[in-house]
Amino acid sequence: MLKDIIKECEARMDKSVSYLDSELRGIRTGRATTALIDHVKVEYYGSPTDLKQLAAISVPEATRLVVKPFDPQVKHEICKALENADLGLNPQVDGDAIMINVPPPSTERRKQLVNQVKKMAEDSRVAIRNERRDALKQIDALVKDSSSGVSEDDAKRAKDDVEAATKRHARTIDDHLAAKTAEIEQV
Repeated sequence: MLKDIIKECEARMDKSVSYLDSELRGIRTGRATTALIDHVKVEYYGSPTDLKQLAAISVPEATRLVVKPFDPQVKHEICKALENADLGLNPQVDGDAIMINVPPPSTERRKQLVNQVKKMAEDSRVAIRNERRDALKQIDALVKDSSSGVSEDDAKRAKDDVEAATKRHARTIDDHLAAKTAEIEQV
């Protein structure tokens, strides 16, 4: 029972870290990457659809993205969605493709991005602490339930394991934060 609680807690913490990682990939730095626009929602036949499902996205140069819609009819909707996504990008239609120049962010924009990344990291830390709290409550409930057969010593060891997992995941978040901050501040 205790091992299941710990395993479930760690799995949820892993999900929080991987979610943060996927969110950080979408944060714009000076370099062009497909992750910047993969999840932009495009209105396609009345339903919001991820851009990566509607077009091939490539990076021919370090500061340029090329979007080639599978259906050329939708290129203007893609342009509109990219402009409305508030990424600071200016898409331009060029034949059947959409060209996007990715200029390096200004100093002020870099500071905003660093603050945004710090907030995302803090949100992930909060999610991890919430998982810890839930796991500790479950362990305490097992100790109070005399029919479970969980001793106080076993519960203490399980709580220590949950704390260790919490610290390990928090360090991982800090590492991701430091790496992304350095990437953003690099000119």
